[in-house]
Amino acid sequence: MSSELLAPLDLAFWHLESTDHPMHLGALAHFGPLPAHGDPSAVLDLLARRAAAIPRLRMKVRDVLLPVGGAAWTTDKRFDVGRHVREIALPGADFAAEAARLAGELMERPVERGLPPWEMYLLTGAPDGSFAVLVKLHHALADGMRAVAIGAGIFDEIAATRRYGGRRARNVPPRSWLPGPGRIMGAARERIEDIGRAVDVGASVVGASFLRAGQIDVRAPSALAAHSSGTRRVATAVLDLERVHHVRRTTGGTANDVLLAVVAGALRRWLDGRGEPLPAADPRALVPVSRRRPGSPAGSGNSLSAYLLTLPVTEPDPATRLASVRRAMDRNKADGPLRGAGAVAVLADQLPSLAHRFGAPLASGAARLLFDVLVTNVPLPRSALSLGGAPLRELFPMAPIARGQALAVAMSPYAGRVHVGLVADGKAVPDIEALAAALGDELDLLEDLGGV
Repeated sequence: MSSELLAPLDLAFWHLESTDHPMHLGALAHFGPLPAHGDPSAVLDLLARRAAAIPRLRMKVRDVLLPVGGAAWTTDKRFDVGRHVREIALPGADFAAEAARLAGELMERPVERGLPPWEMYLLTGAPDGSFAVLVKLHHALADGMRAVAIGAGIFDEIAATRRYGGRRARNVPPRSWLPGPGRIMGAARERIEDIGRAVDVGASVVGASFLRAGQIDVRAPSALAAHSSGTRRVATAVLDLERVHHVRRTTGGTANDVLLAVVAGALRRWLDGRGEPLPAADPRALVPVSRRRPGSPAGSGNSLSAYLLTLPVTEPDPATRLASVRRAMDRNKADGPLRGAGAVAVLADQLPSLAHRFGAPLASGAARLLFDVLVTNVPLPRSALSLGGAPLRELFPMAPIARGQALAVAMSPYAGRVHVGLVADGKAVPDIEALAAALGDELDLLEDLGGV
């Protein structure tokens, strides 16, 4: 893989980023102790070697002449894996809590844009010899499904059998985009048209902002509608997957419906616990949907759409909350991921590169007008995974927070449990651990309902 144009949605994520609003995904993976006679110091070297062997992780972004406003992935000829993979020793008294605290600090920092946009941290210091790995991947590099495919290359079971990110995408332009005279004239006309479209996009976003700016504070809980501080806090929760399926079998729908209802109930419980009044209208969740086909190459670009879901936070009855979520998701699925207000990602495919470059500063604030919280489910391989012989115990996904928002919820089922990663604005939601605890309490409540 030498060069590859950024897909439209990748380009959008690349330009949406700012210093205070980094656009990277993350995952915090906890591993058990190494086998007897295992060398802890060798884990860092193992991570570095496996990461360096993934072609996609050797790519950086550079601007191109054509298409105007576009960018391309290109191999970093000076790639040094030591600039991306580091070790941090933590105090061992409460290793899990320290790892989550550090994850929040590290998620605040944007990845360096002049390098391949990813970072990996080996976290050591647990008294029992267990350790953790924190991974950050820029959203332009990976959506949730592709992050799993790329990141899986570090695990023992997959590193030995497969290579990720090495397939060249179809219809990739030649490595050199130096245009001839005819193409220069065509590019000039294209640029004028693109500027017009970019202005139209920006005007639409600004118009929508003025139209709905007065509705934000009454629509969402104040913590979710708070101004961004650029700080991050991370909290985690673990839910028993069999209990989720028990509720599903009792009530119908899907396990994801149950989890979305758990999030809605937990938000209500959390707001009540902090003494905050319920919002005048229920908050809206953006629920990403992968459009990636099974077997598609990891290097084929972000492939996402989304559903919009009203979370019934103001509804006091948990059974009614669950039924409301199930009906709303059934309607979303009947419409399909390419229709409805939630299919915002699909619009990126219709915009020229220049629109992303110039419209991003305006569009970055539009997320607050469209939804209040991101809730995503990222599937993991079903087989047991390990690193250097140390078993993977838990893996908590972490999603980016859009400008003007304060919370993102990501969930991944693995080994009979659902691992929930909560990323919050550190000043708007300093009590994120209370929300994490409320998730378990809400699942207890749904399970106790029995025949709801």
